[in-house]
Amino acid sequence: GWQRPVPCPPALGSSRCWLWGWCCWWKPHHYFHCVYSYEPKHFPSGGNLGPQALSGLSLNTLTIFSFCKTPELRTPCHLLVLSLALADSGISLNALIAATSSLLRRWPYGSDGCQAHGFQGFVTALASICSSAAIAWGRYHHYCTRSQLAWNSAISLVLFVWLSSTFWAALPLLGWGHYDYEPLGTCCTLDYSKGDRATLHSSALPMVFNHEASALDDRLSRNFTSFLFTMSFFNFAMPLFITITSYSLMEQKLGKSGHLQVNTTLPARTLLLGWGPYAILYLYAVIADVTSISPKLQMVPALIAKMVPTINAINYALGNEMVCRGIWQCLSPQKSEKDRAK
Repeated sequence: GWQRPVPCPPALGSSRCWLWGWCCWWKPHHYFHCVYSYEPKHFPSGGNLGPQALSGLSLNTLTIFSFCKTPELRTPCHLLVLSLALADSGISLNALIAATSSLLRRWPYGSDGCQAHGFQGFVTALASICSSAAIAWGRYHHYCTRSQLAWNSAISLVLFVWLSSTFWAALPLLGWGHYDYEPLGTCCTLDYSKGDRATLHSSALPMVFNHEASALDDRLSRNFTSFLFTMSFFNFAMPLFITITSYSLMEQKLGKSGHLQVNTTLPARTLLLGWGPYAILYLYAVIADVTSISPKLQMVPALIAKMVPTINAINYALGNEMVCRGIWQCLSPQKSEKDRAK
């Protein structure tokens, strides 16, 4: 994996290197990997990520506490919402770490911390996407078949979502795909900068090493492309299809009768608009040189995706009367009726 930033030359000093804005990592026997991360760029990123992380973490934590303290919410359908809240809390926690690093203007946790940060963020992101699809299917089953979702089915869905997400997030640690620093060098995600490394290598090293490094870059590019398309199909395209299809069937069956009690458009739009920019960026990295996009613009998909936990909490928790009542019971010092009766 990539090592920690190399020490600045003694003649320049570390502060002047940060002023110039070049943050470099090195890999033994291969080449330097430098990312232009001028100091002021970190503050807007950290300033945006911080409030998003805190709002998503607080709302989803309240949702989790409401499930733990309100017996009425302990149903199979609400178990799927609890799974989504857990995943979104993980996304917000990941964003909070990234916001802290942005304010520090560096990644302080080393190469192993980068791999752990990328893995945790990828697991929770995939679990959030798949949990949204599971909720859509559960609502279709509840409203259109008029039969209650069984506990066995709900638990099996939750286990499948988290085991599948963990499996796909572990593959980059095993060699299919790779976690690396994002363009500003203050957080970690799935690496998509293959064109950047090839360009830097071909221009920075002597010709004797170019042939070997070009072959390596070709293998890395094929590795990234195969992982990207396979992962995107099973963890973005399929959940999006299930979500759109489930809510469309619900609207066709219950929309005219007026018995539809859930928002059928917001979940699919949240998936498409929240995670779609990431999909577009990865697709662009496959077909073109991603270095043509500025580091600030490359961070836009991450900032958009970190808004998803807050939107999900508003839609699935605050938009549900029973869950909202459970949150109020957690915040209220008054005891429940059962406690007063005891």
